[in-house]
Amino acid sequence: MSLPPPFPAPLPEAAPEALGFDPTRLAAAAAFAQGHETPFPRDLLAHLEGGHFEPAPDNEVLGPVVPRGAPNGLVLRDGVVAARWGDTRRADMTFSVAKSCLSILAGVAVKDGLIPDLDAPVSASVTDPAFAGPRNGAITWRMLLQQTSEWEGTLFGKADRIDRGRDLASEGKKPKGWPRPLAEPGGHWEYNDVRVNALALALLHRFGRALPVVWKERVADPIGSSPDWRWEGYRNAAVEIGGRQIVSVPGGGHWGGGIVTDAEDQARIGLLMLNDGVWNGQRILPEGWVAESGRPVALHPDYGLLWWLNRSGRFPDVDRDSLLAVGAGGNTIWIEPATRIVAVFRWLDPQALPGMISQIAGARTN
Repeated sequence: MSLPPPFPAPLPEAAPEALGFDPTRLAAAAAFAQGHETPFPRDLLAHLEGGHFEPAPDNEVLGPVVPRGAPNGLVLRDGVVAARWGDTRRADMTFSVAKSCLSILAGVAVKDGLIPDLDAPVSASVTDPAFAGPRNGAITWRMLLQQTSEWEGTLFGKADRIDRGRDLASEGKKPKGWPRPLAEPGGHWEYNDVRVNALALALLHRFGRALPVVWKERVADPIGSSPDWRWEGYRNAAVEIGGRQIVSVPGGGHWGGGIVTDAEDQARIGLLMLNDGVWNGQRILPEGWVAESGRPVALHPDYGLLWWLNRSGRFPDVDRDSLLAVGAGGNTIWIEPATRIVAVFRWLDPQALPGMISQIAGARTN
């Protein structure tokens, strides 16, 4: 598999048929993406402040929010672009795609020996009130990465109970935040942004540097990303690390902030994972980390270490070993190891994601 040269060089392209696609069917897939735009309005700030995720006062926006662009995306095979649509160099919010980026940073921390054991309590190496006490002090790194921690508390003004009872299939339509009794740490799977932000805080403590700085040095620059990305935090999320005030960044844009980037940079992230964490001979992620990221949580067959999976066959036409980074509003990186496909969808209606993936699968000729 070839890996693209660094920005500003364009991503390499080839005719669809040269990459094992039927050109007519692949063009139809691109048209399908453009014709199924997300229901998220262009004014994302108004959408968040209007209570899409939860009603006031829990919906208070704490980080920067920018208007979104139009649908765009890419389909690559063996690191070469077979199809593209829209402006793939427009930097936009990614929402929970940032969670998978946190997972990559956790892999870097493992490689550096900063996390010697995923099953060790975070409190063994992180001194912070967020990981004190009998419940939170027992939570392991793996639990945070698998979203089974049952962490309890308030972080940067957001209580974990805001996301209790969250159902992603009915996001924005069904109430959440009800007072569900907590299980023991590791005993319940729940998609919870506050708990993911606790992981980001723990990683900040272990690296001792702002996570965007680590991301640039250890991931973005080595894979040749553009300079147009940013990872922004909340206005109240500065913590003292080594005598300095450093902003702890979130794992999404639920309350603003998070990662702003473009489709081409996200394709590079997908290629890094497809290539087992190695880029042009440089091992960025520890050996076995990608496989570990794709190992299903016992409590959820389609979730790994902050990556979505296809083990249950919810996308029946593609590899069960697929990995997906998925963010609200229709932002997805899809990686299919068996066929060496990486695809990025920006602002695709989430209801159209299965159809989009099926159309690309149907366009394959080998």
